[in-house]
Amino acid sequence: MIKISHSVFALPFALAAMALAMREEGGWSWRVFSWVVFCAVMARTAAMAQNRLADSKLDAENPRTAGRAIPAKRVSKPFVLGLVVVSSGLFVFGASMLNEACLQMSPVVLFVLLFYPYTKRVSSLCHVWLGIALGLAPLGAWVAVRGWRGGFLTPVVLGVAVTLWTAGFDVIYACQDFEADRKQRLHSIPARFGLSGALRISTLMHVACVALLAWLGWANPHLGWLYGAGVGVGAMVLWQEHKMVAPDDLSRLGVAFLNLNAAFAAVVGGAAFVDALWVVS
Repeated sequence: MIKISHSVFALPFALAAMALAMREEGGWSWRVFSWVVFCAVMARTAAMAQNRLADSKLDAENPRTAGRAIPAKRVSKPFVLGLVVVSSGLFVFGASMLNEACLQMSPVVLFVLLFYPYTKRVSSLCHVWLGIALGLAPLGAWVAVRGWRGGFLTPVVLGVAVTLWTAGFDVIYACQDFEADRKQRLHSIPARFGLSGALRISTLMHVACVALLAWLGWANPHLGWLYGAGVGVGAMVLWQEHKMVAPDDLSRLGVAFLNLNAAFAAVVGGAAFVDALWVVS
């Protein structure tokens, strides 16, 4: 039901923000690194379990998702609820092990993560809410190192870029369910604007994402040629993603969603992390 590989989307950007914050502080900390990874995995586990729990009835009515763990009765709702509670508690504990600022931030992060499944019931901007959920990762990792001591331009720009990237690929992912969403009276950009309109909106989001990432490389003195190359490769990955989907052909959507977006996160976030790591090690 929950795959460790799902953490690959936000984690590289969290680690990038963490390393850049350590660059500002002037030193590497294995302790902070370990707790940031722990918090990222616990947050993802809580969010994914809550998503499956909240959507279990909807999933059962949708042929594409009827085979998921809860509708297929491979796991029980009480078990999944327990997983949400335990992973949320561990996330808060991990935040407390970092610093007071992270502990203060943790309830806000949990609210964003756990409320996401309900946004599709009220607004087609649900994709942006999901983007914010992932976009909080760089900010949280920055705060894990620096607390509330200011200098938030880097994590905020990185967080907005992650928000746009996530919302863009989630719009693509939602295209496969636009008919089911309309039938179930759920809100999504494909259900509202149709497949062609949704793919155009996704393209605009990803163009804005790449523009912000490129600007960050210019504005932050601790990001060099490796990060610039990573953004360039990432832009090509997103371009390929959009080439693989069309309003009349969604057959390769699964590859476009998982493989290419995992590659984007690994390349761009990884390049930023390594660029900063050379300095802070």
